[in-house]
Amino acid sequence: MHERSSVAELAKSLRGELDRYSPGGKLPSSRTLVERFRVSPVTVSRAIAQLAAEGLVVTRPGAGAFRAEARTPLPDPGDTSWQEVTLSSDSGPEAVPRTVDASGVLVTLSAPPPGVIEFNGGYLHPSLQPERAMAAALARAGRRPGAWDRPPTCGLAELRAWFAREIGGTLTGPDVLVTAGGQSALATALRALAPPGAPVLVESPTYPGMLAVARATGLRPVPVPMDADGVRPDLLEAAFRATGAKVFVCQPLFQNPTGVVLAPERRERVVRAARKAGAFVVEDDFARHLVHHDAGPLPEPLAAHDPDGVVIHVRSLTKATSPSLRVGALAARGPVRERLRAIQVVDSFFVPRPLQEAALELVGAPSWDRHLRAVSAELGSRRTAVTAAVRTRLPELTLTHVPSGGGSVWLRLPGPAADEPALVSAALRAGVAVAPGSPYHCAEPPAGHIRLSYAALSGPAEIAEGVRRLRAAWDELPPSGR
Repeated sequence: MHERSSVAELAKSLRGELDRYSPGGKLPSSRTLVERFRVSPVTVSRAIAQLAAEGLVVTRPGAGAFRAEARTPLPDPGDTSWQEVTLSSDSGPEAVPRTVDASGVLVTLSAPPPGVIEFNGGYLHPSLQPERAMAAALARAGRRPGAWDRPPTCGLAELRAWFAREIGGTLTGPDVLVTAGGQSALATALRALAPPGAPVLVESPTYPGMLAVARATGLRPVPVPMDADGVRPDLLEAAFRATGAKVFVCQPLFQNPTGVVLAPERRERVVRAARKAGAFVVEDDFARHLVHHDAGPLPEPLAAHDPDGVVIHVRSLTKATSPSLRVGALAARGPVRERLRAIQVVDSFFVPRPLQEAALELVGAPSWDRHLRAVSAELGSRRTAVTAAVRTRLPELTLTHVPSGGGSVWLRLPGPAADEPALVSAALRAGVAVAPGSPYHCAEPPAGHIRLSYAALSGPAEIAEGVRRLRAAWDELPPSGR
């Protein structure tokens, strides 16, 4: 069972017992709760903290936890209905209505109920995260001289240099901005490169978080179809001509959600098409550290062979470590770099220095390479398990591509796209959460899809059980829905 599930269940049990205690009454000690509920001290501590956050208990260091005094009734809520008019109206004849919809992102960020298998996750399972190494790195970072001082707005010079070496080519530390993860980097890039109302070309399908950022910025995503070798250069060139777009966002390596890698013969053509259109390519290299052990040599980033500054490179440590280690990078050459820096400073000033120092400690430790090798082997094992299980138990679904990196597989449903919500709902009833495919398309999807994240699960046993539950959900659908 996940630690999060244990915490939620213990908090629920304690919440139900609070009436046994008068206000100010002392709850059982942590040791008593550990023995009674057979959970870890950490679980007890987190459950008590949750009740304290809800105002149900108060904690006193060295004394224990006590039932809180009765709370005063909340005042009547105000009338916020006026906001509907204000938020939906344009501010002028030239205004571009924005769509702020995070539902596609929340699918991978929101935890399902306890007991539900999380095939919808977007990050490594806790067993794959380098928790010990991160804790040690954070402790060492806190002892560094000046660790709590204000960092340079572009990021620590040592960290920028490390990212530049990782990306390769002729990039240097001054070409890099440290960001608060990849999502923040994408948001900065899109705000810097295109004005509200402008088109932005995207792979179809593509990462919902990027679509959400584009629409919230007032941009108009335009899909460019892909095949087994990545985005189609002929359609990309046509899209540049038809729309006048000045930005193309892509994931050339282990694309999300398909897992495909941009073919070698297409890489130069993609950059050349953007250069001819006077446009930028935003290269989201989110999965380079999620390569599988059997992938073979990886292609270098597009940015490594781009002397003209066409490619804006996005890189992050988050996917390979923990959702809370939000440290990433934007790499760019030429005048656009200063615009990117200005946008980031306006938005967030800088990434907290302790987090940057911890990232430096982590990637500089011998355990970093060991962690990447372990993740590579484990993800490959999980990929093999999920592909075998799907082919055996769910042959009706089409596995469009077997990835050699990343953490998920993309499955096509045999019926129309309208059947997708029915399967997602049935799966949740069967105890497994999957990501629907529709948020990955910025226009009408060609068919129904679901995405299964094997990186978010504990291992082959949980994968097998998850696919078994998904089979039960599929069998629950009426014949017209499958």
